[in-house]
Amino acid sequence: MTARATPRLTAYAALAALGLLGALALRRPELVAVAAPFALVLGLGLSRRAPQIRVGFELDEERALEGDDVHAELVLRAETSVDRLEVALALPWGLELADSALPLAFHLPAGDERVLALRLQGRWGSWVVGDVRLRASDRFGVLAWESRVERPRALRILPHAAALRALVSPAETHTATGSEVARVRGDGVEFADTRAFVPGDRMRAVNWRASARRGTLVVNERHPERNADVVIFVDSFSDAGEGGTGILARAVRAAMTVAEPHLRRRDRVGLVAFGGTLRWLEPGSGAVQRYRLIDALLETQVFFSYAWKDVNVIPARTLPPKALVVAITPLLDPRAVGALLDLAARGFDLAVIEIPGDAYATRPSDPIDELAWRLWLLQREELRAKLVAMGVAVSRWDEDAPLDVVLEGVRTYRRHARLVRH
Repeated sequence: MTARATPRLTAYAALAALGLLGALALRRPELVAVAAPFALVLGLGLSRRAPQIRVGFELDEERALEGDDVHAELVLRAETSVDRLEVALALPWGLELADSALPLAFHLPAGDERVLALRLQGRWGSWVVGDVRLRASDRFGVLAWESRVERPRALRILPHAAALRALVSPAETHTATGSEVARVRGDGVEFADTRAFVPGDRMRAVNWRASARRGTLVVNERHPERNADVVIFVDSFSDAGEGGTGILARAVRAAMTVAEPHLRRRDRVGLVAFGGTLRWLEPGSGAVQRYRLIDALLETQVFFSYAWKDVNVIPARTLPPKALVVAITPLLDPRAVGALLDLAARGFDLAVIEIPGDAYATRPSDPIDELAWRLWLLQREELRAKLVAMGVAVSRWDEDAPLDVVLEGVRTYRRHARLVRH
């Protein structure tokens, strides 16, 4: 531990020096007796060695859901006696102690051990905790020793995924078995239509009631259940807002909310975090893919960059040709907008969830600034209209609206768009 002078040390030294100087200047030996206690306390304090303290820090779990308590244990063991020990835990922004257990001061005799049970809470993210700050002082408060002990432990807090009543159905599916009802007809459960019996049809497919009414054999046609590729495109070029209500925080929550039910339906889910740094995850399924997706989303951050990027920097295997691309973006950075226009032009099945950036801006009062504000809003409307003209569903996600309502807007547009194309 590093020694540090305290105000009491300065006071004791000043009183002792003043008494000795007064005795010499005034030739009054009794002043030495007055200064002697302060000099004695000062000498005893300066003769003390730095206390030896062992520190241990552990977390009960490495993963937790946002809002849940994360239990931690801080263990302090004194090799030498400490008259007064003050303990604090330095936490990164976004984490806090759920109770007032720290900072704490207590006496710790030699050989004794003190175990402090802590509860942590915080917003979603990937954190490193275990920065312990110690401050020890002697009985008279003459000297203080300070130390910083790092026992780093990784903690990942996962965002809550809201429940969705329905998902955005992809335009095309794969041949692998899944839970998505395919648009083609074949062996399945979902009823499609009836038709006349032809040689080779299975007898179990015969609709006996319809056959009795028509006087000829009629069979049922069904839609098979297949799986699909879903790629979540997160725009991480820009952010606005604070805490868990900012653009990037909402985008990560939306990505988790969309990915969870698709993984449960045995779809293959991938991720593209398109921003100052590019992060990607090739489509996959299962529990392992879920944890990979969570880790990638928790590491998503906004990094400033002037470099121009387009979809050519994304690995080809990350964007399968028949994949449904769900883009979550504020439509603010021209590089992200250009990438979405490029994906739409290449024929990808694209849907856009817009987190409106104008909701995080203050409307100006100056007439000139007001005009610029209105022109900017018109440019954004033009961009949305351009995407819609290319057959891309764009749904605005206002802060007070549930994500399920936003996805319903996407589904409604896609249903009408398919009718128009047919």
